[in-house]
Amino acid sequence: MKEIEKNFFKLLPKKKGKVIKMLNILYKSSVSACFELENNSPYYSDSEYKVTLNGKDLFTSRTNVFSLFNLTPDTEYTLEATGHGTVTFTTYKETCAVNVKDFGAIGDGIHDDTINIQTAINCLPKGGRLHFPKGVYSTAPLCLKSHIIIDLSEEAVLLGNTDPNRYPVIPGAVNDMVTGKLVETGTWEGVSIPMHQALLFAEYAEDIQIVGKGVIEGNAHNSEWWINVKERETGRPRILFANRCENITLHGVTVQNAASWQLHPYFSHNLNFLDVSVNAPKDSPNTDALDPEACDNVNIIGCKFSVGDDCIAIKSGKIEIGKKYKTPADHHTIRNCIMQFGHGAITLGSEMAGGVKNLTVNRCIFNHTDRGLRIKTRRGRGKDAIIDGVLFENIKMDGVLTPIVINMWYNCCDSDRNSEYNTTREKLAVDERTPYLGKFTFKDMECLNCQVAACYCDGLPEMPIEEITVENIKFTYDENAQPGVPAMRNNAEKMCKAGMYFDNVKTLTVRNIDISGNEGANLIVSHVDTLVKEF
Repeated sequence: MKEIEKNFFKLLPKKKGKVIKMLNILYKSSVSACFELENNSPYYSDSEYKVTLNGKDLFTSRTNVFSLFNLTPDTEYTLEATGHGTVTFTTYKETCAVNVKDFGAIGDGIHDDTINIQTAINCLPKGGRLHFPKGVYSTAPLCLKSHIIIDLSEEAVLLGNTDPNRYPVIPGAVNDMVTGKLVETGTWEGVSIPMHQALLFAEYAEDIQIVGKGVIEGNAHNSEWWINVKERETGRPRILFANRCENITLHGVTVQNAASWQLHPYFSHNLNFLDVSVNAPKDSPNTDALDPEACDNVNIIGCKFSVGDDCIAIKSGKIEIGKKYKTPADHHTIRNCIMQFGHGAITLGSEMAGGVKNLTVNRCIFNHTDRGLRIKTRRGRGKDAIIDGVLFENIKMDGVLTPIVINMWYNCCDSDRNSEYNTTREKLAVDERTPYLGKFTFKDMECLNCQVAACYCDGLPEMPIEEITVENIKFTYDENAQPGVPAMRNNAEKMCKAGMYFDNVKTLTVRNIDISGNEGANLIVSHVDTLVKEF
């Protein structure tokens, strides 16, 4: 895998008083490249532009991120985006490119191509590319290996088998025969327990690229995976599971209809998700689009998510995993993405016992998600469950029920969720079970057609949220707003068109807020040590 490139190409000379437009090349492989316009507009450019390659007009676009495919390896190209300038780049070399059909794959959507595809992957040399031409390739789980490119052409579909028996059960962990140490192989919702193998499965691997305009279809809507989900003892398969991997890139592909979480990197680092689309029906269970868990250096840029659960859920394991490895989700960048219809556009938790640090979200659009930012934690997540350094900037939301939710009373998933320990509003002693929330900044945002509340931030009396800044934000409300619970917590009361609610916060700064259409006070504050209010 070639890492995201940091080169920025200045396209116009500096002129006093002029905005300098720039074009970034984010990534290139042997056959594809991804570019980003530098501007202040979330997801979409202010105007349509034309993309030209080596003097030939290709297409017009309005998105800030665009991609090229079907390029020739080791070839120099000159790209122009009208009004944004020109950049020259050279695609990477590759050792070989082979057609999956040369290994006997049929691609008719009926024949089982699993063995043929797996054989082709096994035979690829380091730096080789496996090409999928037009066709529907029915397959059971596939094991990926290091130093390969999977290249899905525009009309190629990897179609997941609907038979649950074709998805082997991966143990949560096995014992090393010599040392007795655990070798962890499986996980489900933050715990090292058995799971069904993912459709694309990689463990302890590196340098894997999955590129192209093709589709990876989980096919769960035509199976029994979405039926009686709470009765299943073994974790349902994802579309992609990458355990302790590094340098993984997904570029351009569409991923959809997974049995559970669609994309799940686990204890992995240097991950790039670029110009990727992830889809599932609004009512599909647990179909999170992308859940990086205990990962470091994750770039999610130019993606489009529309799913039945959280669009992006950043995690770091439940208490056993967090306490054992103390590995936070660190250095995540989410930019120029659009999230639709999920429970949360971007969620932190609830499996976050290892902590979440250094999250930057900017130039994104959230449409009709239940929440914009959704933090889920509670007592018992542990002293390593530290969330700190979260910045949301230049965000547009429309139809989001509650744009900002920071909830230290999350009441789902675990057996102790209804215990006195997790429900009492009394101030308890701080101990090794107590989580911590640090600094959060929300600025330059437009949140239209809210329903439940503008924001709802509720810390613990014994461990208040350290610092929240909300600045330069416009809130409006849906005229037909319906009452709802702003956060999943015990004894929650429904709200409708409520203002900004803060409880148990050490330092709160509220500056330049435009809020209209709400019922009741603009600002509802309780147990805030320091309040800086500049409306």
